[in-house]
Amino acid sequence: MTDKRSLTEDPSVTLFREYLRLKTVHPEPDYDAALRFLERMAEELGLPIKKVEVCPGRVIAIITWVGSRPELKSVVLNSHTDVVPVYEEHWKYDPFAAVKDADGNIYGRGSQDMKCVTIQYIEAIRRLKTAGKRFSRTIHLTFVPDEEVGGHKGMETFVKLPEFHKLNIGFALDEGLANPTNAYTVFYGERNPWWITVHCPGSPGHGSRFVENTAAEKLRRVINSFLEFREKEKHRLNTSECFTLGDVTTVNMTMVKGGVAYNVVPAEMDVSFDLRIPPTDNLQEFEEKIKAWCKEAGEDVTYDFAQKHMDQNFTCTEESDPWWHAFSSTCKAINMTVKKEIFPAATDSRFIREEGLPAIGFSPMNLTPILLHDHNEYLNEQVFLRGIQVYERLLPALASVPPLSGEE
Repeated sequence: MTDKRSLTEDPSVTLFREYLRLKTVHPEPDYDAALRFLERMAEELGLPIKKVEVCPGRVIAIITWVGSRPELKSVVLNSHTDVVPVYEEHWKYDPFAAVKDADGNIYGRGSQDMKCVTIQYIEAIRRLKTAGKRFSRTIHLTFVPDEEVGGHKGMETFVKLPEFHKLNIGFALDEGLANPTNAYTVFYGERNPWWITVHCPGSPGHGSRFVENTAAEKLRRVINSFLEFREKEKHRLNTSECFTLGDVTTVNMTMVKGGVAYNVVPAEMDVSFDLRIPPTDNLQEFEEKIKAWCKEAGEDVTYDFAQKHMDQNFTCTEESDPWWHAFSSTCKAINMTVKKEIFPAATDSRFIREEGLPAIGFSPMNLTPILLHDHNEYLNEQVFLRGIQVYERLLPALASVPPLSGEE
């Protein structure tokens, strides 16, 4: 039986579903399939594509729409091509089949994070070019790998290369989050991820004795200190109407290691935590707090970091800032309610901001539950199509920001 809906489906939705079917899923993302798709998009748009191999097997694709004044700083539209793994048994449909249900909900890994935004960028530019538009500033679309595994072989490496600096960036857009209400969430900064392991050495011995100075006693004190702080931050979030998750520090104990046998008191036990700290906090003071907790736990307790970001840059959202003014005034003109927040997790925007460049995290998905990394991730086709229209208005405004100081 033929699905009649597919006969009248908007071509942008069809393209979105095609992109969702590419298995760019970790641990072995098919990046070659994504690059072939993007090469085809560049050809359809009549725009040049450049590929930069930042690490072996890790290629960043850049599609460029040159402005009428290419010497001006450019606008970057960034998106990542990879998606996180799935537990297929928990999905109602194949997560890589891009099934559309009777309500127009499109199910697929990456439907929110963030293959939707990639196609919305492409389709907005297709429509603007078809309408004969051209703007003073150059627009670069960057498609990066490995965001979902920390960006080390993607954007983190790319920002240090001459090819990145040649883009001459003035402003960047990257991913945001869905918003279940009628508003759209806009992110101007990110919390710093700290992944920390605390090592608690102690006296070993036989399991039948009251051994003094054990690793487990120190471990308990460490855990108590971290989790007591966690409770305080949770209380702050729950009792303040002005706070969102991005305004507080989250603490989660994620791994515990130690011991070799039931009857042997271990010589060391380790505990690991995932911390996410707002850019507005004093990071040096926070580390002093960790040092104090370790000292209070007992002698020779040490810690090390698997990841420790110290980025305290955030993007200006004052109306006096020309980039933000172009963004916010366009949102107002099309009756979009915008909520400004610190992003609670981490995206490639942090690497762009660390270079001193303004970046906004924004995915035009309102009236949508937040389902990134979740089972049954979906996006409604009408919300998706509305997002293209949003970019159709945003991109001309951003790419037409008048020359700034130093650009004349």
